[in-house]
Amino acid sequence: MLQWKIQSGINPIGGRTIDGKIVASEEGHKNASLTSSTNDSNSHSANPIDREKIASLPTSTNFPSSILIHNEKGKLLDGLLVSGFDEASCISRVQSRSFRKASPHKPSRYLISKLRDYEELHGKCGPNTRAYKKNIKDLQSKKITGAAMCKYIVWDPSNGLGNQMISIVSTFLYAILTERVLLVRFGRDLNGLFCEPFLNSTWELPKNTPFWNERRVETYQTMLKKDKANSISKEPLPSTLFLNLQHTLNDPEKFFHCDHNQDLLRNIPLLILQSDQYFVPSLFMNPSFNLEINKMFPEKDTIFHHLARYLFHPSNEAWGLISRFYRTYLAEADERIGLQIRVFSPNNTPEQAIMDLVLNCTISNNLLPELDTKNSVSYTQNKTLKAVLVASLYPEYGESLRAMYLNKPSVSGELIGVFQPSHEEKQKFHDNMHNMKAWTEIYLLSLSDVLVTTSLSTFGYVAQGLGGLKPWLLYKLISNDTHFPACERDFSFEPCNHIPPKHYCNGKTIKDYASSFPVLRGCIDYSIGVKLVTDSTT
Repeated sequence: MLQWKIQSGINPIGGRTIDGKIVASEEGHKNASLTSSTNDSNSHSANPIDREKIASLPTSTNFPSSILIHNEKGKLLDGLLVSGFDEASCISRVQSRSFRKASPHKPSRYLISKLRDYEELHGKCGPNTRAYKKNIKDLQSKKITGAAMCKYIVWDPSNGLGNQMISIVSTFLYAILTERVLLVRFGRDLNGLFCEPFLNSTWELPKNTPFWNERRVETYQTMLKKDKANSISKEPLPSTLFLNLQHTLNDPEKFFHCDHNQDLLRNIPLLILQSDQYFVPSLFMNPSFNLEINKMFPEKDTIFHHLARYLFHPSNEAWGLISRFYRTYLAEADERIGLQIRVFSPNNTPEQAIMDLVLNCTISNNLLPELDTKNSVSYTQNKTLKAVLVASLYPEYGESLRAMYLNKPSVSGELIGVFQPSHEEKQKFHDNMHNMKAWTEIYLLSLSDVLVTTSLSTFGYVAQGLGGLKPWLLYKLISNDTHFPACERDFSFEPCNHIPPKHYCNGKTIKDYASSFPVLRGCIDYSIGVKLVTDSTT
C-alpha cells in the first residue's frame, strides 16, 4: 500500500503543533510526499484509520430506531448509495461522511429509483454474467438479430484524470438515459484508484474482451455520412460503433444531442465512446433526455455532485493516503482553504505573476489575512487556524505562501498553515502513481470549506463537484501580465462543457444558449463553454 512519508531533501511545506493545532513552522515536518511502500497491507491493523469506524451500526434493540435510521441515511448519502457492500473492501464508502459536512443537496426519489433500476440492469448484463458472455460472443460473430437483450457503452479514456472523471460521469448519465450498461476501459494508470461502484459486479471491461483495443469498428461520423446520403436504410445497422466526442473534432460530431441521431444509435448493441468533455449540458438539448433529467435532478446544478459521489469512492490504498494526510495536517483547522494552481504556460508565465494573482484573489476577498508588516511578533489572543492545502505541479507556490506567513504575523492574528502534498513538476500521462497523487489531492480539495481553483482546469472541476463548492476562479495567466479582478466566484459547482454543440438540430447556429435552454449559462472561465444552473439562478 502507498503511504505519505516524510522525506528529507524536499522543500519544506510542513507544520508543527501549537495548542494542538498544526501551523506553519520552519522546524516542522518536511513536505509530505507520495511514495510507494511495501510495509502496508490491506488489513485494518496496517491502516492508521480507526477500526471502530468501519464497524457496522449497532443492532441492539435498545438502540433508538430513529437514530439508526438517521445514521443509515447519512451512511448511504440519503439513499444515493445502496447497502450490502463489503465495508472492508471499500473503507471510504463508510468513513468519508465523517470527513466532510453533510451535503444540503439531497438526491430526488426519482434519481434514487433510476439508480436502483440501473444497478439491477448492471447485475443482469454486466461482466461475468451469462447474458454478458452470450452478448459478447454474438457481437464478435455479428449474429445480433433484433433488439439485443443487453446494450452496452464502453467508456474509453482520453486526456488527464480530471477530463476522464468528468467524461465518465457524462457517459454514466447517458447510459442511464439509454438503458445501457456502462463498462470502463481502465488501463494500468487507473488501476487501484476507485472502488467498484456497483454491488456484486464490476464496471471494468474485462481485458480478454475482443473489443479491448478495437478501433476497426464503424465510426459515428461514418454513419452520419451514410444517413445524409440516404443510404443508411439500405444497410443493416452495425453491431458496434465508435463515438469520438473529444473537443478537437468538427461540427458533425456535435449533432450527437439530436433526436434523429439518437434514434440511429438506439438499436446498436455496443457503443465505444471516447470523450474528454463534460457533455451533460448537450443532453439537455435533447427533448426526451431533457424530460428525464429534469425529473432526476430538480436542482440542475447538482448532476455531477450526485453522480460523482455515487461513482467515485477512493480505494483503500487511496483512502489511506487521503485520511492520513487529512488527519495529520487539516483536521484540527478551524477553516480549510483549498488552493489549486494550474500553470498553463510555465515557460512564459513568471512565478511572481502567478503569486501576485493568488494573493490578490485570496487577500482581497478575505480568504486569507494580510500580513502585519509593522510587527514581527503577534500579541493577539486570536488562535484561529486556517489550513491551506496547495495543489500544484510546482513546489514554489506552496513554499512562497508558507514562507510569507512564517516570516510575518497576520493582521488578524490568525495562524496560517500551508501544506502541499506533492509537486510533480509536469503532468504525466499513463502513470499510475501520478494519477494516485492527483486523485488524493482532488479529494482533499473537495474537503475544503473554501475552494480556489484555476480557470479551465478539469482537476478543479472534479474537486468542486464532489464537495458541492462554488469556487473562486483564478484568471488564467499565460504571460507576465496582470488581471483585475484576479478571481471571480463561480455561480455553479457543475463542470463547464468547454466545447458545446454549435448548432441546433436543424443546422441553425446557436447564438444564445440561455434564451433557448434556460438551465444553461456561459461559463465564467471560458466564454464559449456552457454549464448547468438551477431554474431559479439569476
